[in-house]
Amino acid sequence: MRLARVGSGSELAAALLVALGFPCIMLAAIIPNLWFFAAATAATYLADRYLHHCGSYLINRLAAVRAGLSIRFLVRQLLLILLLSRMGYGEETLFYVTVACLLAFYGLQAPQSAMVTLIRLRRKLPVVTRNIDLASVRIADAPPQRLMSRPAEKMLHLDIFSMVGVLVAVETGKDIIAYIGLGLTLVLAVCYLVALLPYVRPSRLVPPETKVLNAVGDWLAEYRPTVMLYFSGSKDSAYQANMWLETMAQLGGRPMILLRERNIVPQLATTSVPVLCVPGGVHLMNLDLSSVRVALYAANVGKNIHLLRVPTMKHVFIGHGDSDKIASVNPYSKVYDEVWTAGRAGRDRYALADVGVRDDDIVEVGRPQLAAIQSWSGTPGNPIPTVLYAPTWEGWDDNPGNTSLLLAGENIVRRLLEAEQPVRLLYKPHPFTGTRSAKAKAVHLRITAMIEQAAVQRATDPRWAEQSAALQGEQAEARAELARIEARLAELAGGGGRAARDEAELSRDSLADPAREAETAKLKDEWNAASWRAQGWWEHRVITGARMRLYDCFNESDAMVSDISSVVSDFIASGKPYAVTDSAELGEDEFRRQNTAVRAAVILSNSAAELDALLAAVTDPAADAQADARRELKQYLLGPDEPTSIVQFDTAVTALAAKSDARNAGVAKSLGEPVGG
Repeated sequence: MRLARVGSGSELAAALLVALGFPCIMLAAIIPNLWFFAAATAATYLADRYLHHCGSYLINRLAAVRAGLSIRFLVRQLLLILLLSRMGYGEETLFYVTVACLLAFYGLQAPQSAMVTLIRLRRKLPVVTRNIDLASVRIADAPPQRLMSRPAEKMLHLDIFSMVGVLVAVETGKDIIAYIGLGLTLVLAVCYLVALLPYVRPSRLVPPETKVLNAVGDWLAEYRPTVMLYFSGSKDSAYQANMWLETMAQLGGRPMILLRERNIVPQLATTSVPVLCVPGGVHLMNLDLSSVRVALYAANVGKNIHLLRVPTMKHVFIGHGDSDKIASVNPYSKVYDEVWTAGRAGRDRYALADVGVRDDDIVEVGRPQLAAIQSWSGTPGNPIPTVLYAPTWEGWDDNPGNTSLLLAGENIVRRLLEAEQPVRLLYKPHPFTGTRSAKAKAVHLRITAMIEQAAVQRATDPRWAEQSAALQGEQAEARAELARIEARLAELAGGGGRAARDEAELSRDSLADPAREAETAKLKDEWNAASWRAQGWWEHRVITGARMRLYDCFNESDAMVSDISSVVSDFIASGKPYAVTDSAELGEDEFRRQNTAVRAAVILSNSAAELDALLAAVTDPAADAQADARRELKQYLLGPDEPTSIVQFDTAVTALAAKSDARNAGVAKSLGEPVGG
């Protein structure tokens, strides 16, 4: 499976069916054997359809070796002709009609493909927007999804009618059945073309690029944004921008979010802040962003240079978390006017790293995102403690200190599942887990299997039978509530309109709706609460996806095991006991010296033998030797509780905007230009 780069046994089986099916079809045509031909053909149709449905990597590889989708269908049709010839139909009318109809069908595929390509290209805006009024552009409705989703597959699969008709005709001797099947294929193909025709008209396509960019320029001139969150990255990194959306919405002035990749936009959480995605560097450079005074950067990426070149705004690195990882002291940070950290620890981290970031350029602003984290009461919230295991991902190299998953993950999970005093385990891996390392992905899958098996065993354990029976009614209500909330969230995400829309139509229609945003936020909170109620407080759980938020896991748990990452710094805001794994085996003293966030942690070796100390701290306040250290570390890492982090952050934005204004006024004065915004 690893060699074939497939994700499951069924996917591998489907790939083998495709690989072996076509030689079987050829053999059946040569023999000839009608039933063998029909069975092999059906197998390749079904396997092909399955591989496309699951988005298999093999589909792209087949295209690379001249066995793409169109070729596979054409080969099947050619082998059908061969079968007819071998069965003595070479001089029959059925043979010539079949050849003519299949050639005509092949000819119809070209205009269908051309129209689909034209529609997609001409409906592609140079920008993607949310909460920005593009009414002046006059964007028409998108074609129905049933026409534009997987169009090549839909067109090619129309040959099934011909294939079935001809095979049945050969078996029964009734040529009319073949003619009906061939006719259906051609008629449906023509209908597909006719259905596409209205959407090729200029009035159904988007206006020229220049008009769209002018409309965006007009909006910028009217809105005049003052503070901007700039973000570039893969779709899997969208969480790095999402964590700042609520903060941006709470800032004074006129905030805006500027993205650089189209695939980030669908991953962006709900927000009322204007969102402008500009993929093209030239288009970005031509935008008038002269009103922006402060640009905030959540990640150090190459495309930052496209905005860093603008001198009229101040540039700030805010990152996407506060941790002791090397990324938190990246020398790239020198390019920004200021670097904002949560607390004193971030400032000291840069000083120790000596990467060229001046102390005067560092501002402590707290972590506004942590307001939702609840403080610990001092005792478990349920009859048994809940422990969250939230390892970080494997990183870009093979440093054993990157993640506990590879060397310690299974030991951690096994010890928690087999603890003498039962605990509930929540496992929430990093979204990037397994994206680079096949070993990390394999460990993640084994851990998931361990937890799921333990959850099944606990469900049948007599110790929990009474609680399970008592909560059945409440859990059923919670599941019904989840279904209701999910349906309403889907309706809100669709804007109450058509479900099938493309990027251009979404840009046209997705204007800010405070009422809808408020309801969405409320429903997400209710979804999280109902999700916890739908399961017992003793049930183990694997948590993936974006909907179940990390901070909700913090609030549900009584302790956490993690790695050197911002997750640890954020969890410290709760005041709860936590453990961090020394996967690189530096030794406890050296590990604490190198990593500020573990100063109040239980340090785990790769065997995870020290977990008993963490569990004791959760259940017995007298055994919690790190309680005072956690309180001190919280202020050092995250700053004071008062004023609130959002006030600190907004104050920093205002102060830097004033510096930007002063700089611009000074430059204008030196050039003899009028001073003004």
